[in-house]
Amino acid sequence: MTDREKMATEFFEQGFNCAQGVLLTHAQALGLDKEIAARMAAAFGGGICLTGNTCGAVTGALMALGVKYGNKAPDEKAAKEKTVLKSVLFMHHFTQACGSVLCRDLLGVDLSQPGVLEHAREMHLFEKTCPRYVGTAADILDAMFNGEK
Repeated sequence: MTDREKMATEFFEQGFNCAQGVLLTHAQALGLDKEIAARMAAAFGGGICLTGNTCGAVTGALMALGVKYGNKAPDEKAAKEKTVLKSVLFMHHFTQACGSVLCRDLLGVDLSQPGVLEHAREMHLFEKTCPRYVGTAADILDAMFNGEK
């Protein structure tokens, strides 16, 4: 397990959601205040507000990519294009490693359905599955930031 994987997993195990775990792992290197980063990613857990859509580990990584490469002004076309290319590359690597970018696919349940969230919590589904995705996302992101992917 890499240092970034371990750090992201520890944030998740402390009670942060998957998006927060990934973004917080890279916050300092990106010059982000950790409190702001945690608050920014707060609604993205469980596949965006527990809807089972895009995995929070993925959205946390996409936020980090936006901070690193994103445009600061509307006319910065090169920055926009670079952000999209890096984001697509990240999602490709994550899909190869994990099989999907959708929370419902990764968990094997649809959190948006009545009673499923409670059942997932009772079965400790998040503790059993999500650390792998959080760690993988943090590791892929770290490799991308270091020019390894």
